[in-house]
This record gives sequence, structure tokens and C-alpha cells, in this order.
Amino acid sequence: MTGYDRDRFGQAWLDADRNGCDTRSDLLRRYLRQIALRSGTNGCVVASGILDDPYTATTISYVRGDTYSIDIDHVVALGNAWVSGAWKWDINQRAAIANDPLNLLPVDAGANRSKRDGDAATWLPPNKSYRCAYVARQVTVKAKYALSVTPAEHDAIARVLSTCPGQQATPDPTHAPTRVDQHLTDPGPGEQDSEQPAQNTGSPNGSGQEPGRGSAGEVYYANCDAVRAAGKSPLHRGDPGYETPRLDRDGDGTACE
Repeated sequence: MTGYDRDRFGQAWLDADRNGCDTRSDLLRRYLRQIALRSGTNGCVVASGILDDPYTATTISYVRGDTYSIDIDHVVALGNAWVSGAWKWDINQRAAIANDPLNLLPVDAGANRSKRDGDAATWLPPNKSYRCAYVARQVTVKAKYALSVTPAEHDAIARVLSTCPGQQATPDPTHAPTRVDQHLTDPGPGEQDSEQPAQNTGSPNGSGQEPGRGSAGEVYYANCDAVRAAGKSPLHRGDPGYETPRLDRDGDGTACE
């Protein structure tokens, strides 16, 4: 995970396909039913809706601003993508996999957060009837982006798919390109830390890997690396140290996913 930071996959979320709506909004409109759209957002922002969650086989009522009901999961987690080959990509290719509808699903927030950066060897959906489709989708994403698998991951994939020999490859709903064409800047390893004054990091060596406390005693994180190093990722609105837009760039109430 050397050098990994969520920010190195671009902002969350881009309007990668340039349809006027960000990727999160696109996914909610595509997968939720009985949706109501927020007025004044050009038909982009979902105010409420219902999700039939594949990970838990439950029905979830969604209201915008409730950060504990639905997350947009990266089927191949970005941390796993990083160690599987994305560490050597440029930011435009990393932003593509972070915003590719093939690699994204709205799901139960609790299930998604239990997954973290897990691969098929370390995490599978609680809903056993969805595991074949889930693993097949991971395989399709990894094949599309030429990402590697570990021996343990390979064996787990083979074990799951052996129970469903008729499972088809996951269709690519939009055939999104493997690079976005937006102008993006890769913050690079260490550059975010250098933007923060050392006295504000709360770290004896100014590395930003420890949470600090300001003059009023509030928790402060220099960047998402510091949040993850403290074991607090993701942060949600109201959590100590949560800040928008510095840590939560899209303002959806969840930072450092």
C-alpha cells in the first residue's frame, strides 16, 4: 500500500462521462427505484428512493444526507486495485476505475464498510446467493483493467465460481473507457502532507500520520492517509475530524472512503 491515498484516484465523484451529473448521482438514479429528484439539480441529485441491496438481500430506504444507509461500493476496492497494479498508472486511468459503472454498486453501507479493501479471499457479500455474480463482476473488472490477483484470491474466485458453472461474465453497462479525459493532477506521495503546516499535524515528526488536536481540542487529520493510519476511515459527518470540502470533496457526508 506504499503511496496509496484515495485522492490519487481523483476526486470523488467525477462527471466522468460528461453527462452533467457526477458518478454517484448516476449510480443512484440507475439502481434505486421510486426515486425523487432534488429540484434545481438538472435531474441529477436523488433526494430519496428504495434500493434492493444485493449484498444483504434487504430493502433499504434512502434519503439524501443519511450517510449510514447506502454507500457506492467499488467492487474491486481502490486499495486492492492499487496493490494489483494501479500504483503504476497515471491518475487519469486510476480515476477511470474509480468512476467506472462496471466497478460500482450502491449497497448497504454497513456491508460495504465491513469489506474495506478486501478481495475475494478476505470478503464476500453476506447474501450467499449473490456471491457468484459478485465474484464474476470482480473478475470482469480486473480483466478490463489488467489487474493481478494473488494466489489466495485466485483460489477463492475458483472456489466460488465452481458452485455456479453457468455464471456469465458481467455485462459492461456503459463500456466506459479505461482512462478519463478530464484534466487531473495527481497529488503524489507526500505532497499532501507538505501542504499542511507541521505544527498542525499533531505528529512529532510532522508526517501527518497521527491525528492532531487544535487549540479547542478538536481532532484534526492532515489528509486521508492520516485518517486511515488512525483506523478511522471512512469518516462521516459529525465524526471527530470530519471536514468538508478538505476531506469530503463531494460533500456527501462520507470522507476518505
